[in-house]
Amino acid sequence: MSRYENKDLTKSGVATRNIHLGVNPDPVTGAMTPPIYQTSTYAQEAVGVNKGHTYSRSSNPSVSMLEAKLAGIEYAKYALAFSTGLSATSALIMATLRQGDHIICSDVIFGGTTRLIDQIFSRYGVTATYVDASDVSNVQNAIKDNTKLIFLESPANPTLKLNDIQAICKVAKSERDILVCVDNTFLTGVLQLPLKLGADIVLYSTTKYIEGHNAAVGGALITNNQALYEEFNFIRKSVGFIQAPMDAWITMQGIKTLELRVKQHSQNAYTVAKFLENHPLVKMVNYPGLESFSQADLANRQHIGGLHGGMISFEVTGGFDHALNVMNNVKLFTLAESLGATESLITHPASMTHIGMTKEQRQEFGINDGLIRLSIGLESVDDIIQDIKIAIEQKV
Repeated sequence: MSRYENKDLTKSGVATRNIHLGVNPDPVTGAMTPPIYQTSTYAQEAVGVNKGHTYSRSSNPSVSMLEAKLAGIEYAKYALAFSTGLSATSALIMATLRQGDHIICSDVIFGGTTRLIDQIFSRYGVTATYVDASDVSNVQNAIKDNTKLIFLESPANPTLKLNDIQAICKVAKSERDILVCVDNTFLTGVLQLPLKLGADIVLYSTTKYIEGHNAAVGGALITNNQALYEEFNFIRKSVGFIQAPMDAWITMQGIKTLELRVKQHSQNAYTVAKFLENHPLVKMVNYPGLESFSQADLANRQHIGGLHGGMISFEVTGGFDHALNVMNNVKLFTLAESLGATESLITHPASMTHIGMTKEQRQEFGINDGLIRLSIGLESVDDIIQDIKIAIEQKV
């Protein structure tokens, strides 16, 4: 056994775990970075005798190393890596719901999740109720005899509205032990630990902060429940949802700097949010780190280290035309439908990420035509502010 194997990281900090979990120097060459196991199949010693892998639709060494790191991020027992965040969401629903079952969702969630539930899984007899989960009583009142899953995004995309995860989990467990899944994409385990707050499952689009460089797509399901893990794994293998080895390898490299990046994203975002809050052409700003944020107390209780992530949304005074003018005049920001990367990104939710919703739905959930979403990157914060300032002040 190599001197580097079996490190005890149970009491180690987040950064140490992110760097060391799942990988050791190569036993043959001593290479610090593991190779990409870019293979579809594996030689077997005899019929029924293998070295842990048989076919890369089921498992792959690169993916397994990533999964060890993903579990470590959430201090969890089990993690599975998927090809995309939406394939992870699909596996979640396939594993936990059957025809005639009911899911409760927080009202403001990723538009792709809404589309998946309402336009795909509704065909197979799954029904959904969307509630303002920032009021726990709304969740309580939405529970039916056939409710099997509560799905939360906190902070929500794109309004940054929060849900009291611990309180909702207590309600769920008092009502026939309903499962709770939290999409933790916006904060990661660096800033929020849903499993420790009582959730059963954490979901990620690893494409975002986990990988962090706009270089690979992926998703993940993380849990401490062995039965759920086995069901998720069965569905992933049966449907073909596993992450590709190259994407897994790239994502592993991103995880090494996750804590550093998330903290800097958060610090930059707070500075930008304070600037926007005081700008006369900005109607309102959503950022959990602001004292003016309506759920600031919950943010400070639920988020770790007094940091609140790199996502901001704000509304300009001139509505739709003003918002589009901002989009067209930024230079440093990239107009793109993603988030959580080193580069600052800008999005108009009403015409991009949430275009699948009706205008009435968007307005009900606070996604107005003048709302702009920012993913604050790792550039010098003064440059970020200068870019958005010039764009906001350009005449329509």
